[in-house]
Amino acid sequence: MLTFFSAFYAMLCEMAPYLLMGFLIAGILHVYVPHGILEAYLGKENFRSVLLATLLGIPLPLCSCGVIPTAVSLRRDGASRGATIAFMIATPQTGVDSIIATYSMMGLPFAILRPMVALLTGLAGGMVTTQFSKNEIIVHKKNSSQSEKKVSILQQIKHVFHYSFVEMFQNIGKWLVIGLLLGALITVAVPDNFFLTLNLSPVVMMLLLLVISIPMYVCTMGSIPIAAALMLKGLTPGAALVFLIAGPAVSIANMIVIGKTMGRRQLVLYLLSIISGALLGGIILDCFLPASWFVLPFTDTVCHHSESPSVWDILCSIVFLLLLCNAFVLKYKKNKIMLNDKVIYKVSGMSCNHCKMSVEKAVQKLESVNNVEVDLGRQLVIVSGNPYESDVKKAVEDLGFEYIGRQY
Repeated sequence: MLTFFSAFYAMLCEMAPYLLMGFLIAGILHVYVPHGILEAYLGKENFRSVLLATLLGIPLPLCSCGVIPTAVSLRRDGASRGATIAFMIATPQTGVDSIIATYSMMGLPFAILRPMVALLTGLAGGMVTTQFSKNEIIVHKKNSSQSEKKVSILQQIKHVFHYSFVEMFQNIGKWLVIGLLLGALITVAVPDNFFLTLNLSPVVMMLLLLVISIPMYVCTMGSIPIAAALMLKGLTPGAALVFLIAGPAVSIANMIVIGKTMGRRQLVLYLLSIISGALLGGIILDCFLPASWFVLPFTDTVCHHSESPSVWDILCSIVFLLLLCNAFVLKYKKNKIMLNDKVIYKVSGMSCNHCKMSVEKAVQKLESVNNVEVDLGRQLVIVSGNPYESDVKKAVEDLGFEYIGRQY
């Protein structure tokens, strides 16, 4: 009988080499792709801006909560509404790391279809928004001409590895482990062919997965083992694709922030674009593409133990777990912040390292601020200096987070 540990072990060994490679590529993109690109070409309400925003968002390793402050920042710097919505739709659905991990666990067709659906939904949502924003006056903010600090090649390489194997692990490591644990639990606890015995039509299965996906939060990487485990129990490939798209892109928290920062109309367009794109992709997959394309590559390994993991897979799994432990230990130590002679503000809605960095960057720019540190666990912004509380409140709320008040 398949045990929970053996299912988890098989999934981890299958994904670990690709996860490490994906994290490294994400770090290279983060360090070497100029951030100004995201702000320079997205200012007009036209197809070109929407297309560029979508193409730029697809490879970025940002989760649904992490994309919010990034998109709000782009909007404030002059990006059009259509480009901003396209970026918000396409970015959380996939990333270079999740594309590689999807290939490792679910095969090449899924790895190709996932970014394709992200592209189509981003374009659809962005262009519909553009049609409603034709008469909008866009004010572009001029960037201050600050000379950028030159960074040595060695410092750049250090930054790549720190972002890849510390910050990225801190950001999505918890959700990835939860996804693997849930995937292993589904593999062991749910009977074989469970979804086949329900005798549901493919469309009903997809709608059921949408209902499950919207209220929960699952990151792009964490959705992969869950979707794979559900397919092993008879879920159709189309319904699995719906979960892979809607799970990371739509959550209650995400919808609240989008409605607050972008408006209700943009929220409705956002949801309709993702839901309709996911359903259309799922229907095309189930009805028009060969089922043989979507046989999971690791089925025999997980279900029948026909092939033991290679030494390389085991080594990568050990390295992955060590890096994960290291990231969590560093995060725990950093959260033990000395609070003497500091001003503490309570802020709600910060969920990941991207949120943390956005808040720190925004508050650091304020007058009379010497240093800023965010404690994600306690939802605190800890400031060295003496800024006006109203300025801190505005900086935080402009990013889409909720300002609770000064603590002490």
